[in-house]
Amino acid sequence: MTSDLQQQCKANRKKTNGSHSSFRPHPSLRKAVKRFSCVIFLFCLLVPRLSEAAGEVRALRLGYFPNITHAQPLHARATGEFEKALGIPIHWISFNAGPSAVEALFVDAVDATFLGPSPTINGYIKSKGEKFVIVSGASGGGAGMIVRQDSGIRGVQDFNGKIIATPQLGNTQDLAARAWFAGKGYRLKETGGTVALVPLSNPDQLNMFRKKQIDGAWTVEPWLSRLEVEGGGVMFLDEKTLWPDGRYVTAHLVVNRNFLARNPLLVKKLLAIHVKVTQQINADKKAAAKVINAQLKRETGKQLKDEVITRAISRVQLTWDPIAPSLRHSAETAYRLKFLRTAPNLEGIYSLKLLNEVLREQNLPEVSDGKRR
Repeated sequence: MTSDLQQQCKANRKKTNGSHSSFRPHPSLRKAVKRFSCVIFLFCLLVPRLSEAAGEVRALRLGYFPNITHAQPLHARATGEFEKALGIPIHWISFNAGPSAVEALFVDAVDATFLGPSPTINGYIKSKGEKFVIVSGASGGGAGMIVRQDSGIRGVQDFNGKIIATPQLGNTQDLAARAWFAGKGYRLKETGGTVALVPLSNPDQLNMFRKKQIDGAWTVEPWLSRLEVEGGGVMFLDEKTLWPDGRYVTAHLVVNRNFLARNPLLVKKLLAIHVKVTQQINADKKAAAKVINAQLKRETGKQLKDEVITRAISRVQLTWDPIAPSLRHSAETAYRLKFLRTAPNLEGIYSLKLLNEVLREQNLPEVSDGKRR
């Protein structure tokens, strides 16, 4: 493994401990400041929700990621469609990693958020099912493996000695890659095998790909398309070929349990507009791509190339169906690969009653939680 890649991998594993100052206040002063800070923090969390005791919500705190697989919230934030439908302001909260969104749910800092499968599973198990439930799907598909054209990888037999990146250790794509390589008879270098699977953030993947320091990457859109268009890579494996009917979940909409119990009508309105926006995007993806790309630029300072966003949005299936069997399969895979210590119990993770009410009212097929009746 190259020195640049080793340094980058180490950097991705480091935890920031914060800066240190030479000024050391008296211990009693530090304790007082700490207590005061905690009081202020709790007060800030509680004040926006005091009116809920009277059954009134003045704003919805909604989380999402600036990512193509979260196309509906990006589109809705750009157009104001969610606010118009709900009749209240939305406090949009942008996350860059699933664990951050889960932590926000744990401390009641968000009411609902769009979230990927692995953090959904991990958060649900960690909270013993007490903090949130899945109320709808958001997207499926859009993941796979891109390899360099000069990597020498032409078939399944060509991965010995190769370096493949995934976005994060134990994330959705990382688990999919580990399961696939194991199924093809490969052992990873971390266990004495021949294939190096390394955690690299998506921007670092593209950089290392261009420098020929990795041979490929198993990731998700829009990074698949960026590796193709900007990195000159080729699609080796579209993950949909590994799933029944080519369908697997990439993002859900989850809601805080207590918020759902207190505000079912508001959540139903949110689900109704979520379905409507999903239909709008799917009806004209070319027009929707322009809206989403403009919103990405507002949030990140950059927009995707037209060719990139066109490819990316065509590979992502935007849907309200949670594609429940795929989530349960992903949880079983995480347990088999020892990323979960105990057999996953996802009982009660879905609350699809309100979504199915919306679908019936619109003469659309209902969705299932994947359990056998």
